[in-house]
Amino acid sequence: MLASNNLSTLLKKYHNSFASVIDLSFNDDEVFVFDFSERNNELNSFDIDNIDQFSDYVKTKLHQDKCKIGAGGYLENRIIYKRSKHFGEGNNSRIIHLGVDLWADAYTKIISPLDGIIHSFQVNNNYGDYGPTIILEHQIEEEKFYTLYGHLSLKSLEGKSQGMKISKGEIFAELGDKNENGFWAPHLHFQVMTDLLGKNGDFPGVVSLDELDFYKSICPDPNLILNLKKLRL
Repeated sequence: MLASNNLSTLLKKYHNSFASVIDLSFNDDEVFVFDFSERNNELNSFDIDNIDQFSDYVKTKLHQDKCKIGAGGYLENRIIYKRSKHFGEGNNSRIIHLGVDLWADAYTKIISPLDGIIHSFQVNNNYGDYGPTIILEHQIEEEKFYTLYGHLSLKSLEGKSQGMKISKGEIFAELGDKNENGFWAPHLHFQVMTDLLGKNGDFPGVVSLDELDFYKSICPDPNLILNLKKLRL
């Protein structure tokens, strides 16, 4: 179960059947694609270590482009992780993002894109980490896989239990604010995995260049579920 090719094929086959992951109404033109790589010189205009300045940057870009949601990040080489030692330092620092981020207001509701059960959940409370996190387990045809939802509110974990059924289209969580979501501007980290490698309530969402080939093989493009036109590879 270490290769994502089979799952990618199935997700493409069923791409029109998935529910939206976030409870917002928007069209293709109202999605702003963020660039958090070193190519974006705008990141030099503010202190990315300052959560308020970072949040203001996100809000300003969405407002300027008249967008309702921000998105992007799959396999992006990002500079924003230098703000936290949680992602390592030097040549082995973790800089490649394995999920897609959806940037929206705190407490925006999160929806399951397809039927599943709760595999695990926990609070990952390192600075810059996921904060409250839920992992769902799904199956399409004979293929079992997992979706991860990070940077949630603490309230999202209340009443949850392993094995709990979550239906397609069901609201099961919400975005957290900076004081509970790992100290980030409000957003959802959405990731797809074919193998959890024995982990519970957590899974690497950012990896080093040396690790990329392996993790890319078990973490297919989340946009195969999100189906956002501006993110299609």
